[in-house]
Amino acid sequence: MNSANIGVFLRMISLEKLGYFLPQGFLFSDVSLQINRGDKIGLVGKNGAGKSTMLRLLTGQTQPSEGRIHLPKEMKIGMLSQDIKINTSKSVFEYLVTSNLVLTQLNEKIEQINEALTTRTDYESDSYLALLDELSDCNQSFQIHDGYNWEEKIMAILEGLGFDKEEVHRPLDTFSGGWKMRAELARILVNEPDALLLDEPTNHLDILSIAWLEQYLQRFTGAVILISHDRLFLDNVTKRTLDISMGRVLDFPFGFSKYKERREEDTERLEQAKKQQDKDIKQTEMLIEKFRAKQSKASFAQSLIKKLDRTERIEIERDNYGGMRVRFPLSVQPGKWVLNMEGVGKTYEKNLFHSVSISVGRGEKIALLGPNGVGKSTLLKIMMNQITYDGTMEYGHNVGIGYFAQDQAEQLDPSLTIFETVDHVAKGEIRQQIRSLLGTFLFSGEDTQKKVGVLSGGERTRLALCQMLLSPSNFLILDEPTNHLDIPSKEILKNALLNYEGTFLIVSHDREFLAGLTNRIWDIEERQLKIHHFKLDEYLKYKAPKEAKSLEKKVVEVEKIQEAPKAERIDRELQKKIQKVERNIEETESKIATLEAQLADITYNDPSYHALLNEYNTLKANLDGLMEAWGELAE
Repeated sequence: MNSANIGVFLRMISLEKLGYFLPQGFLFSDVSLQINRGDKIGLVGKNGAGKSTMLRLLTGQTQPSEGRIHLPKEMKIGMLSQDIKINTSKSVFEYLVTSNLVLTQLNEKIEQINEALTTRTDYESDSYLALLDELSDCNQSFQIHDGYNWEEKIMAILEGLGFDKEEVHRPLDTFSGGWKMRAELARILVNEPDALLLDEPTNHLDILSIAWLEQYLQRFTGAVILISHDRLFLDNVTKRTLDISMGRVLDFPFGFSKYKERREEDTERLEQAKKQQDKDIKQTEMLIEKFRAKQSKASFAQSLIKKLDRTERIEIERDNYGGMRVRFPLSVQPGKWVLNMEGVGKTYEKNLFHSVSISVGRGEKIALLGPNGVGKSTLLKIMMNQITYDGTMEYGHNVGIGYFAQDQAEQLDPSLTIFETVDHVAKGEIRQQIRSLLGTFLFSGEDTQKKVGVLSGGERTRLALCQMLLSPSNFLILDEPTNHLDIPSKEILKNALLNYEGTFLIVSHDREFLAGLTNRIWDIEERQLKIHHFKLDEYLKYKAPKEAKSLEKKVVEVEKIQEAPKAERIDRELQKKIQKVERNIEETESKIATLEAQLADITYNDPSYHALLNEYNTLKANLDGLMEAWGELAE
């Protein structure tokens, strides 16, 4: 960040009586708070509470219905949204290299001048010397904007987010949506904004990339405002929580888990207070009814009515998930093993894995882990016989599979209603339970007639999981089922899997979700499938020494690249400021000395005396201010 802005940006964002209204009512109103440099904030609230809207308001993409947002003039904000759309044939590396307009323009100008200089021979002419001066100025600006470290910085961040060095030169439009999201996140980070606004940044990141991003954000010196359904990620990054609830924004000075404890305590107190208030209101209403008809007590009844009207009713946000209980039905018990693979391998442009020979026993609970791109989803597709492969694979006796693909929610027909979506897959007697089942997944009443196309990502995922319940199975294969699910929904899904009597194999990068859920871990590493017979925490400890050291190194590398040129730039700019203040001090002292000589030569009664004295006092005050500014800059 430019040193001129360091003091200004200590108080970065100020919200003044902010409100945003929709036709059906307000999302929030009268929001006044301040976001300071270094704040690490978790933005939480129910689906539809207005979290993403708040981020759009902060970036100016959406205008508030009332109130104002105050930002420093030159402040840079980087925002990662859930619905990014990148349509470009540029490579990942080129997409990032050209993302800084200032550097791109400077680089083009330097190339133009160098090309022009090679064709010139008038070395002594004024125009040739002017061209050299312009080249010098451009090179200095390029250095000030970290241009000479730009490509190194890009590669360090791409590597931290899991990109292979060879893959960064592939066209971006050949990557999946998840990898495009990583490229966009890299673009934001590499341009070093003053504030980061991140909407579900861990979606599509693997465990190692999530850990890298955690470390990066912990060390980031600007402000971070984070929306995430990853409880552990929130706890590891944030130190402050903003809760959008019932049209208000509540501010808690601690991370997510501590906030949840405090919020539950506050809710309990409110419930007690509401019970007492409801009791008082009922008693008052009974008195009004009793005395309203009596002429002698009519005025007393009217005073009670006015008192009741003035009473501010206590409202409590109810938890929609309180009664939500989900169980995956078991079809029939299979044999002792449910799946057997012999010499299974798969090669696209590169060999993902080979010689996988393994049997899955009845009742096993398996987590399939490894960085993105090693072939986890490919292995699941092989198990579903959706793609060709080397080797053999067969199911055991009476095996019935329930499959949740990574893009399952996107495969739903947007033209169908919620009810029609599940009605199409329901068979037999279970069709009588459709409305009850939809209610369990928080789709009730008129909601069941909504079109799938208007649902949020979390709602679509819940609907896709609801479809699975209509097809009893004994072997669940789940590929990232928690993407887009909020924290309560993930807890409910986890509880359903803990109580599932069949076998399941799950791919997930949510550490909190996986903890205590599985008794086997499959790890794709170096094109081999390695099996660990222990739980997630033990696996992470096993992997930690090597991976933690690597992650730390990657974060430190980025810091060194960013901080060294920044320190040099700040030092140069401070020197310039100090020199400018020193020149002003010299000029002011010279003027004061001149005025002192003039005042000494004239008398008090001279017509010009008072004008000179006022000028002298003004210059003395200016000099005091300049000396104070010099002291602050020197310090």
